[in-house]
Amino acid sequence: MKRLLCIFIYLVCLCAPAAAHNVGNAITWNREISRIIYERCAGCHHQGGSSFSLMKYQDVQPRAVEIKEVALSRTMPPWGAVKGFGDFLDDQGLSQAELELITDWVDSDTPKGNNPNVLPKEPKFEKNSPYKLPKNALTLSGDLTLKQDITLGGLVPIKAASSKSMKIVAVLPDGETKPLLWLYEYDDRYRHPFLFRETIDLPAGTLIRGVSGDSQIALLPGKKNKKN
Repeated sequence: MKRLLCIFIYLVCLCAPAAAHNVGNAITWNREISRIIYERCAGCHHQGGSSFSLMKYQDVQPRAVEIKEVALSRTMPPWGAVKGFGDFLDDQGLSQAELELITDWVDSDTPKGNNPNVLPKEPKFEKNSPYKLPKNALTLSGDLTLKQDITLGGLVPIKAASSKSMKIVAVLPDGETKPLLWLYEYDDRYRHPFLFRETIDLPAGTLIRGVSGDSQIALLPGKKNKKN
């Protein structure tokens, strides 16, 4: 009996550090998930925003499964474009690492975390204003051949059906093709510009291809990149 008791105590001692290790390394709302929500979702999902609030754990936890589903389907955050097709400064789509954190958190029963000191400060928001299209933007429906050189700073969908996928490219006069924007499940309710990290110089004769005839896309002028 004493021998069995010793073995039991030994096994408990072995398991206790492992359990503590697992708890300490668990993905929590306080440490990881709140930061993702504040950076990627809270712009719309806050008190007074365009959708229900996700600022508190008690707001998020009941919706955890739904959040995981819309995140994995990339319908939220409403970026509306395929990642990796074009290089955008304002890309709000979740990274693969963020998707994995959310998935692991939900699959682990959404722990809040025991240390409130690691919870970041809630972001502050100004009143949202509708996006205003610049006067010098060039709007197109269907294919368009540029009549003059332009420096392209980004694109804005003015009218785009969410059911359509549009792969927009620029075919230069020498035959080179530059990826511009691949719209996928874009939602007009969340209209926003797609701004390039670096502007793209397009010479006269460039063909902008991929915009469907029943859609409208605006080309935003930008400043020329500084040459080294």
